[in-house]
Amino acid sequence: MAEITFRTLTGEALEAALDDLAGLRITVFHEWPYLYEGDRDYERRYLSKFAASKGAVIIGAYDGDRLVGAATAAPLADHFDDFAEPFEKKGLRADDFFYFGESVLLPDYRGRGIGVRFFEEREKAARAEGFNRIVFCGVIRPEDHPMRPADYVPLDRFWRNRGYEKMDGVVCDFPWRDIGDEEETRKPMQFWTRTLPDGA
Repeated sequence: MAEITFRTLTGEALEAALDDLAGLRITVFHEWPYLYEGDRDYERRYLSKFAASKGAVIIGAYDGDRLVGAATAAPLADHFDDFAEPFEKKGLRADDFFYFGESVLLPDYRGRGIGVRFFEEREKAARAEGFNRIVFCGVIRPEDHPMRPADYVPLDRFWRNRGYEKMDGVVCDFPWRDIGDEEETRKPMQFWTRTLPDGA
């Protein structure tokens, strides 16, 4: 397999990558636990909000000129209000946090350390924007969900190995359409956080 190269995309380069990012999101989030029934109209709404942030960044993983993985980040206050609301309820300011959005990677490229690199590069981007408090969230699905694979291993250990911990009681609800559903439904999303050490 060819060597993977990484590019940090902002501004016009970020805008130019949005269609490819949408394709990755539709493909990867179709899998458990997101079960996303991909929709280009939904992607346009979601990604246009992300791209409007002056602090938005995409870390792209490329096999040649092909985008095979991507991770996004932007100031939390620039994201959807659904994500900021649980912070406000806890007396926390959304302005204090940098939000890591999706991290999507095609199956053939997994297990090569790309996910770790995505975290490292987004942490650099957070520092460049003046943030040291990072958050992201992951969907909460029932243990007995009928589409849960028997061999599914949650990413909790990977995230903890990167220095992240769950934020007690900080959960938002966000809508998308599940596989086989006609309408969007809201799903609970658990937030995780890390404060970057000084000088890191």
